Amino acid sequence: MGNSLHNKIYLGRTSVLGSARWRAALVLGAFFGVGFAWLALRALR
Repeated sequence: MGNSLHNKIYLGRTSVLGSARWRAALVLGAFFGVGFAWLALRALR
């Protein structure tokens, strides 16, 4: 627990990777959401 500098660097890296992963997940989620809504509207017509 005395290795705080390494923990800060490690947490910094994981937070950057996490944010990039969240951004990709949000983009994919929005894309699939729009595609699913378009298919649902097309099926209802």
